[in-house]
Amino acid sequence: MEHSDLSTCRFFPHKRKIRGWLSWPMLEIKEWAFWRAVLAEALGMIVFIFIGLSAVIGDKNNTYPDQEIKVAFAFGLSIATLAQCIGHISGAHLNPAVTLGLLSSCQISLLRAFFYIIAQLLGAVAGSAIVYGTRPETTDSLGINKVRWNPPGQGFVMEFLLTLQLVLCVLAVTDKRREVSGYAPLAIGLSVGLGHLAGIRYTGCSINPARSFGPAIILGSFDNHWVYWAGPMSAGVTAALLYNYLLAPRDEPFSEKSRVLFCRGSSTENEVREPLLGSTTDEKCSKETV
Repeated sequence: MEHSDLSTCRFFPHKRKIRGWLSWPMLEIKEWAFWRAVLAEALGMIVFIFIGLSAVIGDKNNTYPDQEIKVAFAFGLSIATLAQCIGHISGAHLNPAVTLGLLSSCQISLLRAFFYIIAQLLGAVAGSAIVYGTRPETTDSLGINKVRWNPPGQGFVMEFLLTLQLVLCVLAVTDKRREVSGYAPLAIGLSVGLGHLAGIRYTGCSINPARSFGPAIILGSFDNHWVYWAGPMSAGVTAALLYNYLLAPRDEPFSEKSRVLFCRGSSTENEVREPLLGSTTDEKCSKETV
């Protein structure tokens, strides 16, 4: 059997390469730090959804301008706070669109992106359930995102553009090539708040598929729900392509950058990535070479 395996590898080297690619993710999934990061994403999303939805349903007049400001601050400040709390553990993505953007930027592995998104969705459902159980008796709302006075297509455009500015902000403030990086959690929180100030009256401002998914699951309401997935997720990929290939391209081939997708190391061996939102691939994985 051993001789057969050696012969196979000798005459069919591509099979050995495929086996190598498939074995790399196991280096990441076996580490407790990986599961701590996944847990941090789930717990962070529970807190984020609880704070955000509580602000949305706290007053029947929450469509008034002053209430829009309250909701925008609640979502923006909660993201900034949670980014500071768990950024060093998981990167504090707390948004499937952000996770997809970082995956498209070759900053996290496919495996990590998959588990992050699952954790974010489960956390959003749990957070929505908590709000559902603790909401005031005077309201039957749960802060479900709805396309209001505009057609779904226009809602898609709104969600796309608002998420685009968020993911671009994330990629920019966590770029280690910047001479002045500023305070990333605050910048990202302000970006979230800005999106809400602009989009609440049109779509309720999701810019986060998990934020829309949680309350929709609890109440079983999925009217135009596709808008809150298609817009943000396509914006995440678009922002990654714009930033990495047009606005601030890196001087390295795609084959090198894509190694991290399969947990084959950092896209730049000597680069130490910012823990917040960027690659949090375990040390054992990030130092492996091809």
